[in-house]
Amino acid sequence: MLGLDLTFLNWDILSKFVVNGFYFSVQLTLIATLGGIVLGTLLALMRLSGKPVLAIPAVIYVNGMRSIPLVMVILWFFLLVPTIIGRPIGAELSATITFIAFEAAYFSEIVRAGIQSISRGQVNAGRALGMTYGQNMRLIILPQAFRNMVPILLTQTIILFQDTSLVYAIGAYDLLKGFTTAGKIYGRPEESYLLAAAVYFVLCYSLSYMVKRLNNRIAIIR
Repeated sequence: MLGLDLTFLNWDILSKFVVNGFYFSVQLTLIATLGGIVLGTLLALMRLSGKPVLAIPAVIYVNGMRSIPLVMVILWFFLLVPTIIGRPIGAELSATITFIAFEAAYFSEIVRAGIQSISRGQVNAGRALGMTYGQNMRLIILPQAFRNMVPILLTQTIILFQDTSLVYAIGAYDLLKGFTTAGKIYGRPEESYLLAAAVYFVLCYSLSYMVKRLNNRIAIIR
């Protein structure tokens, strides 16, 4: 149909061009998720601290990042940081740092909403036991909040995996770059893009289905 040959991409081509890109996409997703959750949690706690010296910078950071397209942040970091520090840092490292910094803004809002979903009675109970703010958050609030946030955090991680294709703009070798390279070398660009879309769809749909099942199980536990 339309002269397409979807069989050109055999295992030899996949192992040579696509597998390494897939590994990088998964690695970038996992590192950005973990780093984004850690930094996002700190930003959320800063916003909820009630102290302007902490809350205002966190608000500016979160709202600023959420107002800028990710591809622009990727390009800015990749092009401007080397001129500031005087040496290139590489596309892969640049993408990793950018994704952690950018996704932290979104994870921050998820964590903040999760913390605010816990009833004030839990907070007051911790205070009545003589716990400090940090102990209350670490031992009572955050464990309950993260259980409520798991489905949303995983959904954001799936979106993050899709966004990893944007590192193509700075030449990082991700999953999309692997398919594109194979398509150019073997003269099958249309087929390579169709197959790349199919892979992204299957992976993301499967993960979304698993998250939905997990959400149903958590709802039963609640």
